Amino acid sequence: MAGTVNKVILIGNLGKDPEVRHLENGATVANFPIATSESYTDKTSGERRETTDWHDIVVWRGLAEVAEKYLKKGTKIYVEGRLKKRSWQDKEGATRYTTEVLADQLTILSRPENSEKTNNEPNYSNQGTPSSPDALKDFKDDENDDLPF
Repeated sequence: MAGTVNKVILIGNLGKDPEVRHLENGATVANFPIATSESYTDKTSGERRETTDWHDIVVWRGLAEVAEKYLKKGTKIYVEGRLKKRSWQDKEGATRYTTEVLADQLTILSRPENSEKTNNEPNYSNQGTPSSPDALKDFKDDENDDLPF
């Protein structure tokens, strides 16, 4: 049997500010939804229509710190990662499921309109090393082999 692939690539806009948690073991995790849109022409009416899909994104450690510092509602980002399905018990004891994108690469493509930051801000890698001020912010999580699930 051949190998398998679990790869997701999305470009979308944050639906809200990231929710960031600092865990007891020192790890940081951030969750946020992004929206992707698709346009099509309605065959019966000829009208242009747009559908929007929402994707729950999870980032860990350095990427979570980047999300906390730079991402806000409305920011356009490029995300690469893999799908992860998990379950939990709700308050009534029922098993609930969700499918999330566990991102290991994140590139900030734009800033929200209300951002006060300038375009001359340095680009930071996962280690916080400044590089070209005019380059897009590109971050990668190379520590995803020891995730707690």
